[in-house]
Amino acid sequence: MTLPLISVIIVSYNTRAMTLQCIETLLAGGDRLALEIWVVDNGSTDGSAEAVSVQYPDANVIRNTGNRGFGAASNQAMRESHGEFLLLINSDAFVRPGAVDCLASYLRDHPEAAVVGPRLLNSDGTLQRSCFPFPTPLRAWLENLWISTLFPRHPVLGDYRRWAHDTERKVDHVIGACMMVRRRAYEETGGFDESFFMYSEETDWEKRMRDSGWEILFTPAAEVVHLGGASGANERARIDRHFFSSLDRYERKHHGIAGLVSLRIAMTIGCLMRAVLWGCVFVLAPRRRAAAASKARLHSWLVLRQTTHWRAEAAPRSL
Repeated sequence: MTLPLISVIIVSYNTRAMTLQCIETLLAGGDRLALEIWVVDNGSTDGSAEAVSVQYPDANVIRNTGNRGFGAASNQAMRESHGEFLLLINSDAFVRPGAVDCLASYLRDHPEAAVVGPRLLNSDGTLQRSCFPFPTPLRAWLENLWISTLFPRHPVLGDYRRWAHDTERKVDHVIGACMMVRRRAYEETGGFDESFFMYSEETDWEKRMRDSGWEILFTPAAEVVHLGGASGANERARIDRHFFSSLDRYERKHHGIAGLVSLRIAMTIGCLMRAVLWGCVFVLAPRRRAAAASKARLHSWLVLRQTTHWRAEAAPRSL
C-alpha cells in the first residue's frame, strides 16, 4: 500500500456545510500530492459526521460522543494517520489552489522546520493576521501599555503581528486555523497538551517544538481563506472565557506562578486604562456610543476577571 504524503486533519463541531466545503476545496485545489483525510467530529448534532461519510466515503471519520476540544480531537487523528506531513485545518478554512502542494514543498525544502503556516485571508480577501510572538510576562506589559504599538519595528519592543505577512520568515508561532506539521516533529515532541480545551494549544505545542530545536516558518506563497470562529459562533461569551483560561494555563505552564501574576497585573492595568478611554469616547462621541459601550463593558469585565478569577480550572470537557 502506498502511504499518503499528507494527512489532512479536520476537527468538526456543528459546522456541517463548512466541513463539506473545506474537504471540497482540498480535493479540488489542483494539488498533486497524495492525501488522506481525517475528520474528527466532536459530538455534532447537525449531522456533520454522517454527511461527510456519505459525500466523501474515502474520508476517515472519527465520531466522538461529546466535544473533546480541538487539541484532544486532533491528537486522535494524528495517532491514526500515516502521512509524512500533517495538515491541520479548521472546518471553516478553505485552501486556495496549490496551497497544499506549496506547504509540503516548503517543509521539504526546509528540513529545520517543524511547522509552516500559510497566509490567511478573510472572506473579503483582506489579510488575517496569523503569526504572533510567544506570550511572555514582558510581552504582556509591552502590549498592555501600548509600548509595542509605539515601537512596532523594534527587535525587542515591537510586535510583528502588524507586519504585512507578505514575506517568508521565521516566527514564534502560527495560529492553528491552518498549519502543516512535519510528522517527525510530532513524534519527537508529542501532540497537543489536552489540558488546553481550546485556544493556546497550538502556541504551547509550537513552543515545545521551538524548545526542542525546531523552527516555525511562515510563507505567503500558500493562501487559505479562514472565516474564523464558526464552531463557536453562538457561544461567544463562553469562548471568551476559554480564551483567557487557556492563556492563564499557558503562562503558568511556561513561566510559573510569577509569570501568571505578572500577566494579570499587566492586563488589569491595561484593561482599566482602555475601559476609561472608551468611557470618554462614549461621552464625547455620540456617533460611536454603541461601539464604545461594548468596548468599555468588555474591558471592565476583563478587569473584574483578572482581579478575581484565580481558581485553577480543570480542562472542560465540552462547551
